[in-house]
Amino acid sequence: MTDTAVPWSGPLVTGSEIARLAGVTRAAVSNWRRRHADFPSPAGGGVSSPLFELGEVQDWLKVRRKGRDMSVDAQLWQILRGFYGGDMLAALADIAADLAEGQEERTKSPRSALALGRRLAAQSSVGDVVEGLAGRYADSVRRTGGSDRVTSPRIARAVGQLAGEVAEGTTVFDPACGIGTLLLSVGPVRGVRRCGQDVDDRSARFARLRANLTGRGRLDVVTGDSMRSDGWTDLSADLVICDPPNAGAAPGRAEVPPDSGWELGTPSRAEGELAWLQHAYAHTAPGGRLFMVMPASVAHRKAGRRIRGALVRGGILVQVVALPAGSAASHSLPVHIWHLRRPHAAHTVADVRMVDLTGNDPDTWAEPCPDQVADVSPDELLDDMVDFTPTRYVTGVRAGHQSEYEQLRRDLRERAAWLAEILPPLVAGGGSDAASRCGRRGHREALRAVHEAEEQMERLAELTRKAVTLAREGLANGSLKPGDQHPGPAS
Repeated sequence: MTDTAVPWSGPLVTGSEIARLAGVTRAAVSNWRRRHADFPSPAGGGVSSPLFELGEVQDWLKVRRKGRDMSVDAQLWQILRGFYGGDMLAALADIAADLAEGQEERTKSPRSALALGRRLAAQSSVGDVVEGLAGRYADSVRRTGGSDRVTSPRIARAVGQLAGEVAEGTTVFDPACGIGTLLLSVGPVRGVRRCGQDVDDRSARFARLRANLTGRGRLDVVTGDSMRSDGWTDLSADLVICDPPNAGAAPGRAEVPPDSGWELGTPSRAEGELAWLQHAYAHTAPGGRLFMVMPASVAHRKAGRRIRGALVRGGILVQVVALPAGSAASHSLPVHIWHLRRPHAAHTVADVRMVDLTGNDPDTWAEPCPDQVADVSPDELLDDMVDFTPTRYVTGVRAGHQSEYEQLRRDLRERAAWLAEILPPLVAGGGSDAASRCGRRGHREALRAVHEAEEQMERLAELTRKAVTLAREGLANGSLKPGDQHPGPAS
């Protein structure tokens, strides 16, 4: 087998990878693209996530004396990216299989990548190499799209902390396990049965190899769509964990047959996350626990009110934890973790614990302070809204809430004005032949300006979402109140 499966002129790198290579921030790379006409033009990717040829970038950094030597693990990642293109899940699974001890027949991973992988493994272990690649993959999809399929390390750490000690012999299940991040974040290294399912066979393959090569033992993963073809129909797990994919991938009422057996009510088309919740709950053994990662909006959307009410009336909901903004991989909005328990024998409907960690550092897990916790009675929850948003019940006032909100409004004004300024003036062109002349300085500068405008547009949307969420939280818990200015656009 040769080392050339797809045509490529060299490894491609993202803006963030250039930043790591040069030892600067991502913003610095954006500034270089805008200010230096000779910065390499994109060689692939999309408008919002351009890719650059590594060789051109290295030459440019060398001339500008901004670069540094690339680490071995970075070289390994770039070789895999260049060889496999966008199919990095296959790249991870192939290199992990080739690095496994006793592997007699190589997959198609390039020999140069295998040599670097073995070099890294000799310095530490194969497990460390695999975990490093998994981390780089999570970081890459966060920046280039598709991150709804990868659980961020911050969320995995939070779920592991909330799940606490897991006894040996426990069965842990994740119906949307991806590359196994959540499954491997809970319980002891050995002595736990880990089961999962994922629609992507590459993810499932890498998750199995990852568990074995990092010393976690066997991970049983079934390939298939959990919601449409359950591969674990007879499984009742002591601990179920799930970070479901985007709601758009989940079935709505029109796709669910009448005899589906939803215990808490048939979810609407708008409540795909609650469909995943019920699927996960169906696999929770009596007395077992379920931890669901949920978008904050699921806590208060009108369409899910009936199902949320059933969780409270049945004594199923134990706790809702609001994580800090930035905990998720794909956006900066707050994320909730719902802790459920399947009742067994005689049970009583107890208070629900609401925990608001939205003011904490997303990179550091800390136990909540007393003013971040509220125990809420079922009667209080079962009002017209059945709102599970912790900030509605936790009375502690978040320090710096008002100043942060005002800073966001100022940033929004400045970026909105700047966005209109950086779009280049354009006139009627001569068709595709003119567009292909990328070597012309004016054409390159215009393309660079368009790329920059696209990045700023995404940042503007992110700031808007954060400001709206912050305003909603502040008004709910009393840390913000209406000012003298009439509601409307910031001025």
